[in-house]
Amino acid sequence: MKYKLTHRTHYKYVVPVNTYHSLVCLKPQTMKGQLCHSFSLHITPLPVEVVPRTDFFGNTLHYFSIDVSHKELEVIAESAVESFPKTILSESLSMTCQEARHYVWNTHLLKAELLQYMLPSPFITWDDEIKDFARDCFADTLPLYDCVRRLCHKIFTEFAFVSDFTSLNTPLKTVLKERKGVCQDFSHLAIACLRSLGFPARYVSGYIETLPPPGKKKLQGSDASHAWLSVYIPNMGWCEFDPTNDMIPQERHIITAYGRDYGDIAPLKGIIFSSGKHTLSVAVNLVPLELG
Repeated sequence: MKYKLTHRTHYKYVVPVNTYHSLVCLKPQTMKGQLCHSFSLHITPLPVEVVPRTDFFGNTLHYFSIDVSHKELEVIAESAVESFPKTILSESLSMTCQEARHYVWNTHLLKAELLQYMLPSPFITWDDEIKDFARDCFADTLPLYDCVRRLCHKIFTEFAFVSDFTSLNTPLKTVLKERKGVCQDFSHLAIACLRSLGFPARYVSGYIETLPPPGKKKLQGSDASHAWLSVYIPNMGWCEFDPTNDMIPQERHIITAYGRDYGDIAPLKGIIFSSGKHTLSVAVNLVPLELG
């Protein structure tokens, strides 16, 4: 599949902003199974500079700054992305949970590489309650791949997708208690469960093409940023899982970035010099194109 991707972010400020510094994490990855053919940023007001760089995790970030007074800010990222079918490996290749845990924790160089995805991070911590939630999905003698599928299915069936219930500051304990949230919450919860049991897991940001109901036209702006997780399984490598949709990500999933949690790879984050409140609107269009 080839897609035209447009991600529009619009801020309105009550009080003029005099200076703004921002990091943008919106460029889709070029990697096995995915090609980013083009990417452009359109920013209003015009920034002083836009500087690309690669972060610690291998993602592409763009830094920009604005030094003119403004009450509105618009950032439009446009990409052309080609996505290919992913090979879904047989779970029979997976080590058991006990074997995988032992392999990771006792292979020195591998443990050093994966440790950042095994420890708590700013948005992902856990306690016995979260660990207990995950425990019945995992057995030492079962394939780890199968157990992660069980965990994602449990989250999918026991939690409701409610877009306005949580914010960035909602604790995972609240999500677990109320059994509701969004893809970011479900991914953070699944990662917390896995790390609590000794398995490396990382956060994936990107997009998923949303298909309209039968007979209905696809709505502009109906797509949104999406999140899922990637788990390291010895003998298989990094394997991705989407607990929000209870599925293995395929070519409809477009990958932007990998990190420990949302905080590492937020689409936009910055510092403003101003006072007062602001409103934010985000619209995403992921439109399939004819391959040629």
